[in-house]
Amino acid sequence: MIDIQDLHKAFGSGGKRVVAVDGVTFMARDGEITGLLGPNGAGKTTTLRCLYTLMQPDRGKILVDGIDVATDPLAVRRNLGVLPDARGLYKRLTARENIAYFGQLHGLDDATIRTRGDAAIAALGMADFAERRTEGFSQGQRVKTAIARALIHDPKNVILDEPTNGLDVMATRAMRQFLLHLKSENRCVLFSSHIMQEVAALCDRIVVIAKGKVVADESPDALRAQTGEANLEDAFVKLIGTDEGLAA
Repeated sequence: MIDIQDLHKAFGSGGKRVVAVDGVTFMARDGEITGLLGPNGAGKTTTLRCLYTLMQPDRGKILVDGIDVATDPLAVRRNLGVLPDARGLYKRLTARENIAYFGQLHGLDDATIRTRGDAAIAALGMADFAERRTEGFSQGQRVKTAIARALIHDPKNVILDEPTNGLDVMATRAMRQFLLHLKSENRCVLFSSHIMQEVAALCDRIVVIAKGKVVADESPDALRAQTGEANLEDAFVKLIGTDEGLAA
């Protein structure tokens, strides 16, 4: 479970100070898929980066399975599997070697790495490119490799930043099924997306951020009822107060 409480983060100082996150509070629960939505610059990525310890917040608390990010970041990292906005594969390594390397970083033995690597490769449909160097991979192949790498240590909580960005129709469908599989394993899945069809199909709960603040935290049906809109995209636009959200 991920619990974010009154999170604040600003950049710069004086007249050039920019507030990126301004009191964000929400919870992502085990056995659910929580969607994090917002227009460009709303604070989504900054919130996620604070969550997976890449940034330090100015104020607030983040708990992952009850562990405070500020006091024990290493333990938090062990409980998180992260697909960041920058995939960051090692191009000279094969997909399998990228996965194995992260397993080694988490202190896993070779047998465990092999077993879990095989399972991830099968689940994500990577068999036809697992032994190839990642240089020259398609976007879908890169994303699948990055997700397999993020899950090698069997984390309870999974954070995905735009997991289907740039994927074709078939790869997107496969990714949706994989996210539902993670949910069925009672994991906590938190993902950022701007594709409303994807959000409507997957999310148990949607957190909408605009201008660094949470403006909604409800189920998809509740968001539609709250805004009086039948379409989730229209509900989103009404919540953030601008049509700019359509380009987020």
